[in-house]
Amino acid sequence: MSVDAVLHAEFPAGYVVFFGIDGKVVMTPQSEEHSSTIRSMQIDSLALGRHAKVISDVYIEFPADENSAPDFAIMREDAQRQGKRYGFEDVLLIAEVVSVSSARKDYDDCTGKYGRYGIPVYVVVDPYAEEVVVHTQPTGSGYIAAHTHKYGSGKLPVELADGRTYTLDLDELPRPVADGR
Repeated sequence: MSVDAVLHAEFPAGYVVFFGIDGKVVMTPQSEEHSSTIRSMQIDSLALGRHAKVISDVYIEFPADENSAPDFAIMREDAQRQGKRYGFEDVLLIAEVVSVSSARKDYDDCTGKYGRYGIPVYVVVDPYAEEVVVHTQPTGSGYIAAHTHKYGSGKLPVELADGRTYTLDLDELPRPVADGR
């Protein structure tokens, strides 16, 4: 199946589809924790202004067919779509929320990819480990700095390349609920 065919395919509601660097296409159900975590990050982004360019699950154009639809991204205020997509050059912050099936992709593949393309801040939000890892100082193979913050440790200010600050409330991030099995 071609990338173009996958991009135009319709997938069942409640599933998220992502493309691995190794060419695999993965479709996985989106958990309540995943969805609630993205919503929490969106709520925190309101402090940037009602009309701030904040997107979720929207494709961003990267070179070499490495397009991504990150869980959450903050764009430059003057970002303009190129056709239907924003370009990676306009991204200030990308956050991925770890799912059981996406841990390797979020921690390893995306760290390398987003660093390689100079995304200034890459955040991994892991509801299962109850931690947030903030990567800064991108390089050709990843990031120089990575700082881990535990859920429940207050507000986490994240400096954006345009001088604004995005503040993630670590006390409000949803935690997985045991299903009693």
